[in-house]
Amino acid sequence: MSEKILVIGASGQIGSELTMGLRKIYGDSHVIASDIREGSSELMNSGTFEFVDATNKEQIEQIVQKHTIEVVYLMAAMLSGAAEKNPEKAWDLNMTSLFHVLNLAKEGVIKRIFWPSSIAIFGNSTPKQMTGQQTITEPSTVYGISKLTGERWCDYYMSNFNVDVRSIRYPGIISWKTMPGGGTTDYAVEIYHKAIIEGKYECFLSENSRLPMMFMEDAIKATIDLMKASNINNYIAYNVGAVDFTPKEIVKEIKKHLPEFEVSYVPDFRQKIADSWPQSIDDNAAKRDWNWEHTFDLETMTSEMLTRLNEKYAKS
Repeated sequence: MSEKILVIGASGQIGSELTMGLRKIYGDSHVIASDIREGSSELMNSGTFEFVDATNKEQIEQIVQKHTIEVVYLMAAMLSGAAEKNPEKAWDLNMTSLFHVLNLAKEGVIKRIFWPSSIAIFGNSTPKQMTGQQTITEPSTVYGISKLTGERWCDYYMSNFNVDVRSIRYPGIISWKTMPGGGTTDYAVEIYHKAIIEGKYECFLSENSRLPMMFMEDAIKATIDLMKASNINNYIAYNVGAVDFTPKEIVKEIKKHLPEFEVSYVPDFRQKIADSWPQSIDDNAAKRDWNWEHTFDLETMTSEMLTRLNEKYAKS
């Protein structure tokens, strides 16, 4: 019988698709979704859903005991753009929720944890090209500070209490199913929606802002593959890479399908965040330890995004 899995933050951008991916593999009855708010109809109708505040340990523990949970994917977080507007709230959510789950594992209540880190742990002093697994971090955002701190706590709990907690430093994630959640890389999702709906887009980053990105299907695959891996050497967080591009390059690709598409550039406070992040990622450790390999590049991702979004908006 499969282990019982709990996804905390299942209504979010990554959490919602991760939950569905896990249910497809392990069965609807073995994957419990939870969040502080309802998710999509697909999520709500495919299996059990529980309302849970990720900052409330008692609520989490009750759900874990109720469903005999062994594995937790903690996806609840406030992302970079939103966190800069609410730093104390972001710190509380991002850190308190992690401590709750780490302590449940320390107490032997659960066996294994997935906790997402981010390229936001890197900062202005980090080498921008092919940013390494071990390098200078020095984040300059609330989100990045919380993620770097989380990485250190995960390593501490692994080293001192043998807690099996695994992590990926996600780049920007691009999906046609869910709307952006307040991140600096969210232009790369919004731009496809605006291309189809309005034929124009005002980008909040400059045209030459190069950032690492990943299509959602690859992100879900990386997450599940890491949790399945039996011989990993890194319990802090793995770099994972896929593609990197600028707004100008993504516009060029969209125009192959929609030649009349127009974009203007009006950088806002997120430009400073983007400038502090890597432009490309060295993920050789993930390739070596658990055979990580991405599937989608900018061309195939753009084709898939536009096709799926056209179908989605045609139905609405």
